[in-house]
Amino acid sequence: MAVLTVPIENGKVVDGSRETSATSQDSKKKSGLDKEAFLQLLVAQMQYQDPLEPMDNTEYVSQLATFSQLEATQNLADTISQGMANDLVGKYVILNTDLGTVSGKVDYVMYESGKILLAVNDGLYSIDTLDTVADSSYYEAFEMANLFSAMIAKLPPVASATVGDADAVAKAREIYDAMSTYQQGFVSKEDLEKLIALENRIKELTGSSGGDSGSDDSGSDDSGSDDSEVADG
Repeated sequence: MAVLTVPIENGKVVDGSRETSATSQDSKKKSGLDKEAFLQLLVAQMQYQDPLEPMDNTEYVSQLATFSQLEATQNLADTISQGMANDLVGKYVILNTDLGTVSGKVDYVMYESGKILLAVNDGLYSIDTLDTVADSSYYEAFEMANLFSAMIAKLPPVASATVGDADAVAKAREIYDAMSTYQQGFVSKEDLEKLIALENRIKELTGSSGGDSGSDDSGSDDSGSDDSEVADG
């Protein structure tokens, strides 16, 4: 158990009782003041009190009541967290970890050293990294959009595209067209714009649009030839 250091002045703990009772939640978040530290603080107040001006019994009771309330609140929070974690088993989740986004189904929940860990894709992650809990439709759409985004990321910039990239561009288009309207809504605007730009670039390189123009020009020549034959006749 860590030793709690408190300021003592004239045999009394300076502002210890007021700070603890009024700001117990804020103190816990900012300085790690939990129920054990709170109890240490209360013991320190009793140990270093001025014998000539002892603390009032009412103040002791108030401090103990605050301690009991803090302990009950923490126990309730732990129970709620554990219940929520257990409900995640079998569901699809998206986690934001230090190593990036992790998504998958929660296989089981592990409790270790007071921490709640979620087992996802053969890895253990703190429940604090939980970002989204999704149903199967949402998760499938999320994964499809990620797959499409990965394919687009592997394609070269539009200005650097060559005819050799045509198959990869066509495959990306095939994946996008195979998505439902709901799934397409998960695709980023930037990825879709890059796909369209690459498709237009491939058309330019293969002369697809030029071939159509040539056909039109040929038709005009045939019409001119017919006119000359009529004139000769």
